[in-house]
Amino acid sequence: MKKKRFFTALVVLLAVILSISLLCSWGTKKKSNEITVIVKTSNSSYWQVVNKGAKQAGKETRAKVKFLGPAAETEINEQVAMVENAINRGVKAIVLAPCDSKALVPVVKKAEAAGIPVVVIDSALSYETVSFLTTDNVAAGEMAAKELVKNAGKSGKVALMSYVPGAGSAIDREKGFTDYIKANTNMKIIGPYYSQADMATALNQTTDVLSANPDLVAIFGANEPTAIGMARAIEEAGKKGKITAIGFDGAPQLQDFVEDGVLQAIMVQSPYNMGYLGVKTAIDAAEGKSVKKFVDTGVFAVTTDNIKSAEAQKALGN
Repeated sequence: MKKKRFFTALVVLLAVILSISLLCSWGTKKKSNEITVIVKTSNSSYWQVVNKGAKQAGKETRAKVKFLGPAAETEINEQVAMVENAINRGVKAIVLAPCDSKALVPVVKKAEAAGIPVVVIDSALSYETVSFLTTDNVAAGEMAAKELVKNAGKSGKVALMSYVPGAGSAIDREKGFTDYIKANTNMKIIGPYYSQADMATALNQTTDVLSANPDLVAIFGANEPTAIGMARAIEEAGKKGKITAIGFDGAPQLQDFVEDGVLQAIMVQSPYNMGYLGVKTAIDAAEGKSVKKFVDTGVFAVTTDNIKSAEAQKALGN
């Protein structure tokens, strides 16, 4: 009888120990210190600046920051898989720059259902997450149009060279640009042409556009690889100084094109702030603190006239 009681007590004790062990393991999983930053592609100087900001925020908060991005901005399924993997790892929070405004919605909802807050940066998602940090891309597109009109006048053909159809930032930049041109000029817009955020594709597209439209007076390249390809095509075609060209983002190559007069201006965002504030906001959200629903990280027009100024150099991160 005593042996039976002893055995029963032992079984109960082991069951209690096992339960405590499981609870501890679940608790450890929930207490992950990883903030996963998933951007559109890791193969871009723009996103590497986002990474710098994110890593600095991680250093200050002692959070583990993991930086990921697909090989190209068009690899939407690869980005979805990255978010899935972060959910499966039970990360503390996710900072996401979605490749597509709609395709990432289901997996973002899945993250939230798992108790993982998602902070969106750069490009809008067709779903409201805990916070969205970005350039006001409609305003940035309008700013690009104003710089273009300032240099090219209010008549003639203007080409719109965009990047990925369906990307929230592309949609907004196109809207800001085209709305201003249509409301304030007699210009005829041709395009948009989509480079798929690939420099070589943008170069070839721009070469074709310049060849097919010898009367083109101006052109706008709406993101970094597109603007670089566009500028190279202008240079190769001998159109430097003969056509007004406005780019987007502040990559060193684009700065060189502005200084050389191939581009008259570039619209410079603050990718560092997106990474830095994105991680800080994600940590606050994960810890139950109040966060802003929208944060405008700013944009600055760097032109051939002001590129050497202290203000422009600061915006460029130089």
